[in-house]
Amino acid sequence: MSKLGKFFKGTRSSRAWAAPSAQEALARLRETEEMLAKKQEYLENRIQRELALAKKHGSQNKRAALQALKRKKRFEKQLTQVDGTLSTIEFQREALENSHTNTEVLRNMGFAAKAMKAVHENMDLNKIDDLMQDITEQQDIAQEISEAFSQRVQFADGFDEAELLAELEELEQEELNKKMTSLELPNVPSSSLPAQPSRKASMPSSVHRSRAASSRRAEEDDDFKQLAAWAT
Repeated sequence: MSKLGKFFKGTRSSRAWAAPSAQEALARLRETEEMLAKKQEYLENRIQRELALAKKHGSQNKRAALQALKRKKRFEKQLTQVDGTLSTIEFQREALENSHTNTEVLRNMGFAAKAMKAVHENMDLNKIDDLMQDITEQQDIAQEISEAFSQRVQFADGFDEAELLAELEELEQEELNKKMTSLELPNVPSSSLPAQPSRKASMPSSVHRSRAASSRRAEEDDDFKQLAAWAT
């Protein structure tokens, strides 16, 4: 057994460790990640510094250059170890976060199941069926009442509807006859219609209008010719 295993075994036997909560473990893991990130940054800076020293001494002081390269190698090895440790810590933190999330989800689902059970305890399926049947019956009764109100009510008055319609038509015909007799036709005029003017009398005026139009077109043509001459 390694010394590290003996140390942890002796520690567990000396005192009982209380299991930390998920929040406490996550907080510790985040602190460890921050510490390792700072260690990474420090080692990277030291590696760059030692590399600069090795380049600086070069062939002038080979011993100092070799010492700088050795330190650079040690720092690179430490950086590799820190990278591996940091990856393990990140994986453990993500797994713990998932476990904590699953635990909270399971707990909330248990609460919801208990609440649903408490609600359903006072419910009886037989009572629900009876209630739905009662509701259906009352809806049917209400529908029958509505249909009864909407139907046409016929009273036994002893009158024939055909006779009433015939009497109504007679009254309408009498009213129409009265209106026709009260209409007055317009009086026919006694004077004769005026004679139609002869077409020959109107010819001079039409000839005069055509001559005037021709003269106006001639004047307009002269004006256009003068304007075209001036423009050219």
